[in-house]
Amino acid sequence: MEVKLYVGNLSYQTTEEDLRTLFAKAGQVASVALIKDRDTGNSKGFAFVEMNSQAEAQKAISMLNGFNLEDRELKVNMAKPREERSGSGFGNRGSGFGNRGGSRRR
Repeated sequence: MEVKLYVGNLSYQTTEEDLRTLFAKAGQVASVALIKDRDTGNSKGFAFVEMNSQAEAQKAISMLNGFNLEDRELKVNMAKPREERSGSGFGNRGSGFGNRGGSRRR
């Protein structure tokens, strides 16, 4: 069973291949997903790495949490389940259609 890890405090120059090579020292890497800004395509400074087993994931955490990569101290821990988001895309700001809390004059 694959175990997903959160990897934070990455340099914006770090690549998925860099992470795959680094995490392979702890065991077999199932996947690497470097999170990028959808508009610019630039890294957001964090990634998710899936290891093939719980033991390999624990080994990766103990080996790589605090590891210095490209002058950045990595933060590596178990990924938390993704929280459900509201379907409207507007959060808790009411309807989100132009009314900013004030009355509209005509």
